[in-house]
Amino acid sequence: MAMKALDIYKLLPKTNCKKCGFPTCLAFAMKLASGKVDVDLCPDLDEQTRELLGGATRPPIRLVAIGAGERSFTVGEEFVLYRHERTFYHQPGLMMQVADTWPEERIEGVVARVRDETFHRVGEDLSVDGIAFRWESGDADRFGGVVGTVEACASVPEVIIADDPEAQAAALAHCGNFQPLIHAACADTAEAMCDLARKYGCALAVRAGDLEELKRLVGLCRDRGVENLMLDPAPATLRDFLARSVEIRRRAVERTDPDLGYPVVFDTVPLGLPDAATALGILKYAGVIIIDELGPASTMAALTLRQNIYTDPQKPIQVTPGLYPVNAPTGSAPVLMTVNFSLTYFTLLGYLEAAGIPCYLFIVDTEGMSVLTAVAGGKLTETLVADAIKTTELENRVDHRVLIIPGYAAPLSGKIEEETGWEVRVGPGDAAEIGEYLETGWEA
Repeated sequence: MAMKALDIYKLLPKTNCKKCGFPTCLAFAMKLASGKVDVDLCPDLDEQTRELLGGATRPPIRLVAIGAGERSFTVGEEFVLYRHERTFYHQPGLMMQVADTWPEERIEGVVARVRDETFHRVGEDLSVDGIAFRWESGDADRFGGVVGTVEACASVPEVIIADDPEAQAAALAHCGNFQPLIHAACADTAEAMCDLARKYGCALAVRAGDLEELKRLVGLCRDRGVENLMLDPAPATLRDFLARSVEIRRRAVERTDPDLGYPVVFDTVPLGLPDAATALGILKYAGVIIIDELGPASTMAALTLRQNIYTDPQKPIQVTPGLYPVNAPTGSAPVLMTVNFSLTYFTLLGYLEAAGIPCYLFIVDTEGMSVLTAVAGGKLTETLVADAIKTTELENRVDHRVLIIPGYAAPLSGKIEEETGWEVRVGPGDAAEIGEYLETGWEA
């Protein structure tokens, strides 16, 4: 089990020497308990205590890197079963498959999508992370040729899916230096796959439907010098994956089974139900998810779900407060006030851009809270609005003194007028109605 801060503190020197960079030993213990620092920062621990605290405070799931270059990603280093307990840190990599039996045009289409397709949502560019090559032809040379052809036109992370070491070797001859994930080592191929992983410095997935067999394979790989491992629980159904992935995660975060402290890889393709399987992998702890050739709508849905799940629930996504021109406004354009909760901003911005009406978005700092929450929690006040008007020099940007506030902020309208001297008008509660409101109800 993970140690609590006070339990860690009891094992520290309690000298408050500040050699670790923190003012007190208790402060250092609290950082250790949260996994944000390494025990080695304290130079005064004996080796036995250092080993004990290291095993109890380091991330229970190993960090594993996939790929090389700017699109590489890392998975693992998670601490909790439930997102609300802390947060999830490293989102899973979505790897769209191609098979070496596919026609060249189909392979090229998938590669182009993975390389170029991007969805923009709430200030972030979302995309599939890489390509999974699946060996179906039974011909190692053909498999290597497909990998080589794709390598020539796309620099993205890769998974090499082949149960035969010879086919793996043919593929790695083209891409091994770019650190793909080798998938997968089984009971009868583990030693040969380890040799390839060690030769190219790649992460290696081990595959078994039994957790005890997974642990045995992990031990075998470590003994052969391969530390960057991932676990494939070989599910035959979605239910199998759910049960095994949750059990792996539980044992890892509770530190009852360190041999399972590795990220999970989920090959959804053999199971069918691609949308459901992809969503399940995102929700239930997969580190790498091999997906079928999803359409743009399904891909965007999966990326949106991943973005939502891997956003810190204790830290709302925020935009920078300020004055934002929309549709090239002039001095007579309306000014619409709202909060800096990212989803509110981007939703409203989308409707305003679609309406085509020149205006200013006046964003005040409510620490990322929505309008309703900020009003109820006292974060949106007349003083805040008045200070923001001065900070943004709003008076110098428009010819009028009219401020449109969100419908949910209506209780503050009178107070804002008294504090700012601006005329306050209450806009609609639903952002979807803002275009019609401005067309019919706006006049300075």
